[in-house]
Amino acid sequence: MSDVQQRISDLVKSSNVLLFMKGNAAFPQCGFSGRAIQVLKACGVEPKDITTVNVLEDDAIRQGIKEFSNWPTVPQLYVKGEFIGGSDIMMEMYESGELQQALKAS
Repeated sequence: MSDVQQRISDLVKSSNVLLFMKGNAAFPQCGFSGRAIQVLKACGVEPKDITTVNVLEDDAIRQGIKEFSNWPTVPQLYVKGEFIGGSDIMMEMYESGELQQALKAS
């Protein structure tokens, strides 16, 4: 496992709710990242309970996360170490109630 992949793995394991995004929870820097934060808030997750990784600050993480998850885009949500998906998947899961259940389990 490369150094970047190890760093990503450690990040994923260290947080119950982890969002790789552009920007941060207080200042998302793309519409999809902003929507991901809004969906998490709508699920009742407090901003202080969301760990965010700004991929714009680290190009190795920005590229490495796509390989780590085998998912081509950011944002990417992990709950208790499990990859959930990007903002579209989060929205679908929110509308069906699945995301709320996954987050309650965390």
